[in-house]
Amino acid sequence: MAVSLLLAALAALALVGINEAGYRQSSRALADIDDAQQIRGTLNQILQNMLDAETGQRGFLLTGEAAYRQPYDIAVKEVDGNLATLRQLYAGRPAEQAQLSELSKHVLRKIAEMDMSVRLRHEGNEDAWKFVMTTDVGREEMEAIRATANELVKASNQTLHAGQLQVMKSLQLARVGTGIVALAALMAFFLYLRQTHALRSIGERQQEALQRERNALEDEVSERTASLAELATHLQDVRETERGYLARELHDELGSLLTAAKLDVARLKSRLADSPDAIQRLQHLTELLNSGIALKRRIIEDLRPSSLSNLGLVASLEILGREFGERSGLEIEMALEPVTMDESRQLTIYRMVQESLTNIGKYAEASEATIVLKNYANHVIVEVADNGKGFDAQRVRPSTHGLAGMRHRVEAARGKLTITSAPGQGTRLTAMLPVVKPTSADAATASRGA
Repeated sequence: MAVSLLLAALAALALVGINEAGYRQSSRALADIDDAQQIRGTLNQILQNMLDAETGQRGFLLTGEAAYRQPYDIAVKEVDGNLATLRQLYAGRPAEQAQLSELSKHVLRKIAEMDMSVRLRHEGNEDAWKFVMTTDVGREEMEAIRATANELVKASNQTLHAGQLQVMKSLQLARVGTGIVALAALMAFFLYLRQTHALRSIGERQQEALQRERNALEDEVSERTASLAELATHLQDVRETERGYLARELHDELGSLLTAAKLDVARLKSRLADSPDAIQRLQHLTELLNSGIALKRRIIEDLRPSSLSNLGLVASLEILGREFGERSGLEIEMALEPVTMDESRQLTIYRMVQESLTNIGKYAEASEATIVLKNYANHVIVEVADNGKGFDAQRVRPSTHGLAGMRHRVEAARGKLTITSAPGQGTRLTAMLPVVKPTSADAATASRGA
């Protein structure tokens, strides 16, 4: 291990040194190449400016129109900037600066010659500007400009070629150094592999054993989770069945008893009309029986809402929301669309809204709540929201406020429950359930229940 680390460290230091040397040489060469390319471009631009100026001059001389003079004026202005750029690029190069001075002299003479002819043409002196054009001064100056510019271009080409050679040398040095470093790295890697092969084999065997244990644990957890979910669903169904049975017993047995007692009290009142004290006591007994009958009806509705079978889901939710608002003093807003679903999913929606309203009354400290039921083509959306104090949905345990029961009930109906809440921003419970049309058996059951 020590030998491997030493070889790796030496290889890394050698690679860093070679790359640093190559980088510095290449940087200087690339800077020279960039200057040479910029010089060539500027020289070509000067030549192009002179050609544009000469073309604009001739157009103006032939036509006398100001539009033909515009290219001449633009080119003359650009020449000064390009010459200034060349002076900056040739700083510290005496030989090139001398050639640049020669080039500047010829350019200025050429511009002076063109400016004289343009000025004479503008003043209307035909013979004078034509005489200037017939002289060879302009042609000679233009040839001198081209010759001087070509010499400067050759010098920049030499600089460019030298820079390219320097870059090639740096690349070759880096290539050789990289090869040597690669061999050293391979040697160090080979030594490292020899010592880590046994450890890797042991690690792989341990990973395989851990993976087998993990898979076994995941299978066991999945089985237990499925069993618990099935048990919870069964308990929920049993509870609903017991509620229905208890509601029927209360309706049939207790209801008949209370009604019979009320009828007996009515008979007694008719026979004891001459006894005011007995009439008063019988009236009080009648009121108690009426309260008992009302309590019986409310308990039956809580256990198994008859309105769900008789009036449908929308009417049941309207009754539930209205009664909750009257008891709690909250303002309840409802937007309910008719839906067509099987009885079990209607009961799921009803229980979810019922539990949500109960939680709002206990914990929310709200002043208003909304119940929304939206019917889509293949699913139904149910929302219960309030403007209460809310809570942190990320920190509160899922079992708090009966959320676990609601979530399980919705998921058992192949739906999804979403809880949105934040401190001071109220709470919104949204359930999405698929639409399953009621079967003929469900319809027969509903008719019998009615």
